[in-house]
Amino acid sequence: MGTILTEDLIYEILSVVEEIPKGNVASYGQIARLIGRDKNSRLVGKVLSCADYYGDYPCHRVVNHAGRLAPHFYEQRHLLIEEGVVFKDENHVDMKKCGWEC
Repeated sequence: MGTILTEDLIYEILSVVEEIPKGNVASYGQIARLIGRDKNSRLVGKVLSCADYYGDYPCHRVVNHAGRLAPHFYEQRHLLIEEGVVFKDENHVDMKKCGWEC
């Protein structure tokens, strides 16, 4: 059975993203777990890809479980560097140093 994407679900995801502190990152899966939808990390990514329609949210602070930046989000690295996020290499955040512990 598929997940129905409602406005309430969208804002639930975005409210968690809004809580990620500057200098930290969270994974899509972590956000899915925080809203009680453990297996919906792709849904989180889908919502974040169109978050601009709902307001100004720090979606740049969300990466995959290995710390990899979002494909086609070309400003993400720059925004994270401005916040002091540490990188392991060109495309991967150091999750041990900058992962959000909530």
